[in-house]
Amino acid sequence: MNPAFSVIFFTTLIGAGQGLFSALYIGEVYAFFNIVDKGNSSQMIETGLFLVVILMTIGLFASMFHLGRPERAWQAMSQWRTSWLSREIIILMVFVVMVILWGLAYFIKGSLLLSNLEVRFDLLIGLIATILAIFLYICTAMIYVVIKFIQEWSTPLTVFNYVSLGLSSGFTQVVALASYFQSPLIDFYTIWALTLILVAMIMRLLSLYRNKHIKHKSTIKTALGVQHMKVRHISQESAISSYNAREFFHHSSMGLMQLIKWFFLVFAFVMPFFLVIFGWSEGNPGIFVAAILIQYIGLLAERWHFFAQANHPQNIYY
Repeated sequence: MNPAFSVIFFTTLIGAGQGLFSALYIGEVYAFFNIVDKGNSSQMIETGLFLVVILMTIGLFASMFHLGRPERAWQAMSQWRTSWLSREIIILMVFVVMVILWGLAYFIKGSLLLSNLEVRFDLLIGLIATILAIFLYICTAMIYVVIKFIQEWSTPLTVFNYVSLGLSSGFTQVVALASYFQSPLIDFYTIWALTLILVAMIMRLLSLYRNKHIKHKSTIKTALGVQHMKVRHISQESAISSYNAREFFHHSSMGLMQLIKWFFLVFAFVMPFFLVIFGWSEGNPGIFVAAILIQYIGLLAERWHFFAQANHPQNIYY
């Protein structure tokens, strides 16, 4: 496929925002049950929520460039019964609203007493928002999983990759916030970040291994209905470009594909992992910021490779 940069920025930015919110909320839950000491984290939460809104806003803005008729974008929500894209848009809108409500509830500090048990409104709203964030990852991934004829996408690993990559980027961001505001949660968040980076790398390596060894159902022989031993493609259908040739193939060499694969493995996983460890030992927020920037560059390359590696059956002809 020919990767659309608007979709690449949309999925990576939105995914990072979902991950950052989930990290902030999980820290609050652990602190509520006295599993970890959060100290005075109001400034960290406030800054984190601001970053979540910024990431979601920029991501939504980027997605508009992929629409042929942006003024009709609202119509995409009408097919929610059958379309994962419609479900993604609806859940995204509700998620943003719940994030804002969580921020309001967090600073109001309201609570409800049920059977001598104090239930904080922000924890209830945050739980709903976190569940929505996970469902949003799933909806985004399922847009590609359900396309059965693109075998590189049609696997549960696509879902696991979207979830793990988004969460790992979110927790890398929250580590930088915890370090900057000198939060006692720094150790807790760092362990989570390192674990999720490793999980995301393992999931992505598994998907790369699977895609490398795929036995494609569609071949030149099946396209022609000819089972001769030596059927090969020797010429293009026309001398001029066409929509199909532009839209469904990236026109990059195998050498470039290999280079980008190793690039994103190093930048999205290896370097952030060691930078987080180094920043943890040095207590330097700047190192964590470097980890965030390097990881995001790697995630852009990863998402480009994810789209470019997909082989549309029509490319057999074109």
